[in-house]
Amino acid sequence: MKEDIHAAIVKALATLNIEGIGFVVDQPTDKNTEADLFSNVAMVAAGMLGTAPRTVAEQLCAALTLPPLVTKVEVAGPGFLNFYLSREYYTSELQAAVAADADWGKNQSRQSQLVLVEYTSPNLFKPLHVGNLVGNIIGESLTRLFEYNGAAVKRLNYPSDIGLTVAKAVWGLAKRGGDGEHIDELGEAYRDGNLAYDTDEAAKAEIVAVNQALYAGSDADLMALRAKGIATSKRQLDAICAQLGTVFDAVIFESDAAPIGVETVRRSVGTVFTESEGAVVYQGEKVGLHTRVFLNSQGLPTYEAKDLGNFVHKQALFPDWTTSIIVTGNEQTEYFKVLYAAIRELFPEIADRSLEHIPTGFLTLTTGKMSSRKGNVLTGESLLAEMEEAARERAAEARTDDLDDLTEQVAVAALKYQILRQAVGSNIVFDKERALSFEGDSGPYLQYTHARICSVLVKAAEAGVEASPELPPPTAYAVEKLVTLFPAVIATALYERAPHKLAGYLTEVASAFNTFYANEKIADSTDIHAPYKVMVTDAVRLTLKNGLFVLGIPAPEKM
Repeated sequence: MKEDIHAAIVKALATLNIEGIGFVVDQPTDKNTEADLFSNVAMVAAGMLGTAPRTVAEQLCAALTLPPLVTKVEVAGPGFLNFYLSREYYTSELQAAVAADADWGKNQSRQSQLVLVEYTSPNLFKPLHVGNLVGNIIGESLTRLFEYNGAAVKRLNYPSDIGLTVAKAVWGLAKRGGDGEHIDELGEAYRDGNLAYDTDEAAKAEIVAVNQALYAGSDADLMALRAKGIATSKRQLDAICAQLGTVFDAVIFESDAAPIGVETVRRSVGTVFTESEGAVVYQGEKVGLHTRVFLNSQGLPTYEAKDLGNFVHKQALFPDWTTSIIVTGNEQTEYFKVLYAAIRELFPEIADRSLEHIPTGFLTLTTGKMSSRKGNVLTGESLLAEMEEAARERAAEARTDDLDDLTEQVAVAALKYQILRQAVGSNIVFDKERALSFEGDSGPYLQYTHARICSVLVKAAEAGVEASPELPPPTAYAVEKLVTLFPAVIATALYERAPHKLAGYLTEVASAFNTFYANEKIADSTDIHAPYKVMVTDAVRLTLKNGLFVLGIPAPEKM
């Protein structure tokens, strides 16, 4: 409808000999207006014509041929155009929503695209960092937004299984005589190695030697410890990702990317890269950035060379990709500018493809650090475990056949919503009490509203009231109008890389439904409008269910 109105305005502008101006057609921000859409076109055109905006608006009103299902247009305020949609428009949109079912909200605007999204990507041999947890939640929501907009998506994970961090943990395991079979043991071994590296010169030298031996693969015992640690870490990571709803299409280990990166860099010394004091660097100043080291003076690859090798690896796995996205902390924004500049210089054939870094912010708590078996350190694992423990208390009296399953679903909803409700890249202040609230701005509130709707629909069926588009009330309900915006919100949330807009929209829908529920009898067989109200209710259910899915949040039917 926005597109139809936009096209009608362009034709009206032509009659006034006005062309090539930018204007918007959108939902009014004024909650008190009854208009369904507005345009600022007269405000923009007035500046070109040197005429009062209201005068231009009145001329446009006279020249407009309204699209079907638009009942009227009027001038408002200083010169805005307000458009009103017919009752039939909302009825037809609601019917389309219910008919689409699981496909409601989807579009095919990205159907020709293959998008690679790399996220989570932890350092192995350590408990999952809370930053990686945030990256997983944001990355998964972005993949689902791409899928709902028609793209083919490949989920990629790039864990670090080689380098100084791993060497510290392997050294610690060797000193402890550990076998690397338990994630807690790996964390303790890493802490031992990290402390020794910072405080003991002899130990530091030993860890550096371990690092070199692991890169070279020259020590069978150290390699065996590393292999066990990788397997243990991977099992733990897979379990957490499964709980969060993520299954990766490909895992590229840093150790596999490193030799590819080294070879690529060495092959381009003297063209793309430059030798400097025994190291190999990319001089970013030539493109307005800064210099970064790709091979250190020992000839070992830095993160830059490994990430370069990772890109080459992804290119080989998925040569037809159109967009490649990496989700990591916002402190790496400048780093990725240099990396991507080097990649584009090395591979000019990808000039028309998109390389993106999606930044994530830091997560802090409103009440200090949560308790943790890992020594009061906030990790992704401890945060998730703490949410599950608290969710179990909240869900204890729920009407459900599986309390354990509901507990996990509520915990995931509470955690994900609190992260996704804020703009991508902004720092996150995590409030546990707010996150677990069943009222207002929270994931469990959306789940509870969905479950309530499911219960209402069961009662309607028992009362013999079936959904029907016949006999709608004269005026569209507020929640009905909101539901029709769902496909546009999905498109906008992807275009702006803004899952928080979807989260906020779903909360608005849930609130509007609860107002609707409080004011209307839905399962009343004596009400001639009841079948239509049931259709409205079912459309809200689908909007919440599908929208929660895009956010990676489960939608239980009983709570």
